[in-house]
Amino acid sequence: MRIALPVIVIIVYLLHQDVWFWSTPYPLVLGFMPIGLFYHVCYTLLASLLMLLLVKRAWPTHLETTASPRHPTEDEAH
Repeated sequence: MRIALPVIVIIVYLLHQDVWFWSTPYPLVLGFMPIGLFYHVCYTLLASLLMLLLVKRAWPTHLETTASPRHPTEDEAH
């Protein structure tokens, strides 16, 4: 997974450079949506899933383990 995640990030980054739909809005997807817009909708969903995967698999757990907050007693508060 240590190698796969950076490779997936690079692939998704390269997919963002969509030069193949710049010159035409056709075909229309579902009869009304230009193909370039549909591509970006799909890309946004893919990027969201990638972020979910990165948070689940690559998030540094040591950042989450902090000391519990200390609440002052009544004597210390006055």
